[in-house]
Amino acid sequence: MKLTQLIKLTNGKLLTNQPVDYIEVAGAMGADLMSDVLASIQPDAVLLTGLCNPQVIRTAIIADIRAIVFVRGKNPTKEAIQLANEEEIPMLTTKLGLFEACGILYQAGLPSFEKESHKD
Repeated sequence: MKLTQLIKLTNGKLLTNQPVDYIEVAGAMGADLMSDVLASIQPDAVLLTGLCNPQVIRTAIIADIRAIVFVRGKNPTKEAIQLANEEEIPMLTTKLGLFEACGILYQAGLPSFEKESHKD
């Protein structure tokens, strides 16, 4: 899914300054615990989260996340926006809640990129 379509579906507002017309995401994951993200997300995903600190961007770098969506109208710190611009990771905010935003994207055909947890 093109990031521009994702922005339209979530009525999102772009927070970073890189062009997004060419960016595609292959799937998505919604989470607030970055340890869960690191353990579960697949590359080329968009991360939907309510956590707004620079650790989210650092996690995105490590996990090869293509874009970050902040839910519930949250806005990251200036430090986080600056780091995302430096790393060329698009960030946007939406007034939708995490559950609703994930549901809209899933219904539009964006698959879950959360790996299945291994049962012991």
